[in-house]
Amino acid sequence: MIEYNPKSIEAEAFIHDGEIQESLKFAEKNRNNRTLIESIIDKAREGKGLSHREALLLLDCELEDLNEKIFKLAAEIKEKNYGRRIVMFAPLYLSNYCVNGCVYCPYHCKNKTIRRHKLTQEEIRREVIALQDMGHKRLALEAGEHPTMNPIEYILESINTIYSIKHKNGAIRRVNVNIAATTVENYRKLKDAGIGTYILFQETYHKPTYETLHPTGPKSDYKYHTEAMDRAMEGGIDDVGIGVLFGLNLYRYDFTGLLMHAEHLEAAKGVGPHTISVPRIRPADDVNTEDFSNSISDEIFTKIVAVLRIAVPYTGIIVSTRESPEVRAKVLKVGVSQISGGSKTSVGGYAEEEKPEDNSAQFELDDHRTLDEVVNWLLSNGYIPSFCTACYREGRTGDRFMRLVKTGQIANICQPNALMTLKEYLEDYASADTQKIGEQVIADEVKNIKSDKVREIAKKYLAELHDGKRDFRF
Repeated sequence: MIEYNPKSIEAEAFIHDGEIQESLKFAEKNRNNRTLIESIIDKAREGKGLSHREALLLLDCELEDLNEKIFKLAAEIKEKNYGRRIVMFAPLYLSNYCVNGCVYCPYHCKNKTIRRHKLTQEEIRREVIALQDMGHKRLALEAGEHPTMNPIEYILESINTIYSIKHKNGAIRRVNVNIAATTVENYRKLKDAGIGTYILFQETYHKPTYETLHPTGPKSDYKYHTEAMDRAMEGGIDDVGIGVLFGLNLYRYDFTGLLMHAEHLEAAKGVGPHTISVPRIRPADDVNTEDFSNSISDEIFTKIVAVLRIAVPYTGIIVSTRESPEVRAKVLKVGVSQISGGSKTSVGGYAEEEKPEDNSAQFELDDHRTLDEVVNWLLSNGYIPSFCTACYREGRTGDRFMRLVKTGQIANICQPNALMTLKEYLEDYASADTQKIGEQVIADEVKNIKSDKVREIAKKYLAELHDGKRDFRF
């Protein structure tokens, strides 16, 4: 019988069903245990995180006054570790050819109604120029799993193309990659290609449900998929991003599995995930969300984000345009640190608007605002939109990045870098109204840079950015 062991490299040992079931029982039994919950909240105030079992109890807490404390603490931890900076990115879909049979994804191999398309390198160039002209500096590269249509050589060539394009003042400075689980050798190739974060969603950690949802194709191998991050880190990738697709399975189970995966990476590899994504299932071609009975309310979703922020205080939390502006506003307050803007989930949707009858999208969006509208909204609500990629390019990744975050030193780097990349956006891409609001935010926030030396250098760089120079970083 397999025993629970977070240091093990065996999927069913570090995502241990028995441990999850015991944790679920523990939380259900103690969800009104005021003394115990208050002690966990007190522990969380130290800012060092919580175990999966402690976090699940906070998620299950039914005491209204303590729930208010949980949300308040999540907001405080986010402010302390991230300030009001929100990192911006956009997905770029290269191909929707796929050999898997995932029943919740329109890319599944049996779908005959979706338009299949794979971008050529010239089409990628047009997409990247369109994204640069919006103001994006950071992309999340997406592709279906297909050994002949989307081999690793195609992904690597596409990454090289993306990095090579410099249009006007635009440049993509960080390419994160969200592709299927692969080999250590291929992860080394991705590392050598200069990727930022390797992202892979588990979808669900419940093995029987996972196998039902993935009946055919390479992704049906639960063990191989779940152990992908270990291989990625063995291949030299410092920053990895995990996530589940809420709505496929009971959310309490997957929430616990998500944190157990983070604990495993910390225990086995010395550094936890760089990011955690929390997508919810959305309507799509050949996918009916009514077929999935485990959807969660906005209230539960917001609490999941808040407790994740408390449990893994130094990990970035990502919410995409799957969510509505109203929901994104709620979760920004309690933990989210990265959002997409002006996104398209179709293959080739940036350079040319896709016709409805040519649908190639992976899912429907619930936030259709342009990047400028999202930036304006963030600025108007007291946030600092950041297009920064400095840590990746300065080698501050993996455990080096985490040490800076845990000691609080990262603020001396992130704050000025965020303001400088915001300044670039305002100078090159912003509407008049966004530029006006943004310039005032920069003027106010420069004063909050704690180091006198850094503040004076930042002022100098900001002035030079106005004069036409680009790409300063600390």
